[in-house]
Amino acid sequence: MINIVLVEPEIPMNTGNIARTCACTGARLHLIRPLGFDISEKAVRRAGLDYWHLVDVRVYDNLEDFFTKNDVRQLWCLSTKAPQCYTEAEFSEDCYLLFGKETKGLPEDFLEAH
Repeated sequence: MINIVLVEPEIPMNTGNIARTCACTGARLHLIRPLGFDISEKAVRRAGLDYWHLVDVRVYDNLEDFFTKNDVRQLWCLSTKAPQCYTEAEFSEDCYLLFGKETKGLPEDFLEAH
């Protein structure tokens, strides 16, 4: 199963579109707080996300919490600064695709470490 990880997502429509893709493909969606929007049942229903229940969504307090709770063996940091294009990558079944917040991307020190 592919895992999509959104670090501090800010734009609810972007997360909704990614969640819809996860629902269609069976990918798991991991959300790292803080979130720029509410994902309570009431808010999701009001937003018309009738597919939300089809997505395996997991929420974490921070990146440390995420790594503590997951056995990440293959991690792909998606960034405009990446040395390799995503089309050249070979993804394993249990890989994690990590996306940073829309306005800033992933933290520079995190990218350097990974």
